[in-house]
Amino acid sequence: METEVTITDMKLSSGGARVSVMTNDAKARKHAGGCHCGEVRYEVELDLEKAGPSRCNCSICTKTAVTGAIVKPAAFRLVSGEEHLTEYRWGGNVSGRFFCKRCGVHCFGKGHLAEVGGDFVSINANTLDDVDPAELEVVYWDGRHDNWQAGPAKKPWPAKA
Repeated sequence: METEVTITDMKLSSGGARVSVMTNDAKARKHAGGCHCGEVRYEVELDLEKAGPSRCNCSICTKTAVTGAIVKPAAFRLVSGEEHLTEYRWGGNVSGRFFCKRCGVHCFGKGHLAEVGGDFVSINANTLDDVDPAELEVVYWDGRHDNWQAGPAKKPWPAKA
C-alpha cells in the first residue's frame, strides 16, 4: 500500500536534500476546493496544521499570491472541470500550474521533484472552501534568489535584494 505524505520542511544543501514529511494520520481530513466561478472543483486530504502551508517570493508565486501545500497525487482528486483548466509551464519544467479558463484562479499545480519525494500536487490553500487563509501559519521560501538551501522562514523573504 502506498503511503500518502505531505511535505512539512525541505532543506537543500550540497550534501543532498533533507525532507521531513507528514504521513496522513487521524488529523488529516478531506477538504473541498475550487475556483471562483465554480467550474473547477477538487478534493484533497491533508492536515493543514502539519502540512506547513507556504509562500514563495519567486516571480510566479508572487504574481499569483499562492499559499501552497504539497501532497502526494493519491491525496488529490479533481472532481470536475478538467475541460475548464489551462496549464502554464515555464523554466525547468518541474511543474505545471493549473488555472480555470473562465475566472483565471490558480487552483493547483502538479509536478515531479526528487527533493520532495517525486510526484506531487501543490494545492492553493486560498482555494479551499472551509479554510480562512488568514488563520494559517505560513512559512516562507526564498525562491526568487534560488535560495532553497536556507530553508523556510517564519517571515517573508524580500522580493528584491
